[in-house]
Amino acid sequence: MRVIVTGGAGFIGSHLCESLIRDGHACVGLDNFDPFYPREIKEENLAALSGHPRFKLVEGDIRNAGDIDAAFHAMKSLTPENADGGDMVMHLAALAGVRPSIKNPEKYQDVNVGGTTQILEAMRRHDVKKLVFASSSSVYGNNKKVPFSEDDRVDFPISPYAATKKACELIAHTYHHLFQMDITALRFFTVYGPRQRPDLAIHKFTKLLADGKSIPVFGDGTTSRDYTYIDDIIQGVRAAMGKAEGFHIYNLGESQTITLSELIETIAGALGVTPDIDRQPQQPGDVDCTFADISRARAELGYAPTTKIRDGIPAFVNWFRTRSAATAPAEQA
Repeated sequence: MRVIVTGGAGFIGSHLCESLIRDGHACVGLDNFDPFYPREIKEENLAALSGHPRFKLVEGDIRNAGDIDAAFHAMKSLTPENADGGDMVMHLAALAGVRPSIKNPEKYQDVNVGGTTQILEAMRRHDVKKLVFASSSSVYGNNKKVPFSEDDRVDFPISPYAATKKACELIAHTYHHLFQMDITALRFFTVYGPRQRPDLAIHKFTKLLADGKSIPVFGDGTTSRDYTYIDDIIQGVRAAMGKAEGFHIYNLGESQTITLSELIETIAGALGVTPDIDRQPQQPGDVDCTFADISRARAELGYAPTTKIRDGIPAFVNWFRTRSAATAPAEQA
């Protein structure tokens, strides 16, 4: 298989590229190193792939047709050891974050919706028919029925970010219908683990607690999330890539929830500290609960998440401590 992984230098993208390379496939990481968080973090994510003959990095923007074409040309120059699966695109690149999308909805529409359309148009130009892409649990909004099923209506997003993800699903279905593309949308439920973006809750809370600082908690701490460990997400993504036929939507989550207060206590326990909570008002755009029904992904993809939050948090904390020790400045003599 030869794969273009958009957002290939990011948290999920870098793990996916490593997984593909380990199994003999070839991949191109397309990434624009957006300054949403520091470039050096993404460069560190790709360190293990540097110089590998079946991996190429193309620095470019998914809104730029020329940059995307460069990624397709790079993919066609690679020779996989494992040729199963042909050519495909795994589209992970997007502007992320609910609260930033409220401040800058135009950019989120431009990057997420416009960029996805550019990817689909490039697939037409280069005659690549298979796409798997990252949607989000945010499309469910404040759905009162739990757990969330792929058959639930998702017509009521409560943030521009969520609206862009729903729009991408609709555009993808249009290209499937018009141009017979095989497209799978994966609704991720709050992914965490080593290399998680520093702005996301688990990483942010871990750093604050490790530094002895208070944690800002928006609301009363009863909001709950379905957190998904990175290894489980990669297993689900790879399964979807291997069965990309027709048009499908799948939830990828752990199908378990934990409240915000319980999450903080779990992180604090792994660090061996007592949390100091700074209560703040609930933020607009935040959903009350996310909870994945994964029965369809289990049945059709063989998706089988194994890492519970009680095990995943200590694993993340161990990575955080190791990375912090490795990047700490040397003491002066």
